[in-house]
Amino acid sequence: MDWEFTDDTPVYLQIMNQVKVRIATGILQPGEKIAPVRELAMEAGVNPNTMQKALAELEREGVLYSKRTSGRFVAENEKQTQGLQQQMAASQMENYLAAMQQLGYDSEQAVEELKEYVQKQEKG
Repeated sequence: MDWEFTDDTPVYLQIMNQVKVRIATGILQPGEKIAPVRELAMEAGVNPNTMQKALAELEREGVLYSKRTSGRFVAENEKQTQGLQQQMAASQMENYLAAMQQLGYDSEQAVEELKEYVQKQEKG
């Protein structure tokens, strides 16, 4: 897995988001075992405590679950996986609309700008 971090958000929240994206896009499948904390921390270049915090929080949210002595796994609830994708999409749309409002666009104008942008992208 490739890990990318920015300075504007706590690393453990970025880890949580990146794991959720991997689940929502099917990179991590329901029921799939994830690597141990130390291995993930090394791969991501973060402190194992930071990785542990992120994974524990994902467990608390029901995104992951633990089996004693077997490790952590992606939750097997397909509805939750689809809900996760919808939740993340809604968050991106909220961010877009907020940014457009800062530029002086209302919601309808923001949607029209997006439609025009998509059409331009599709034409090449």
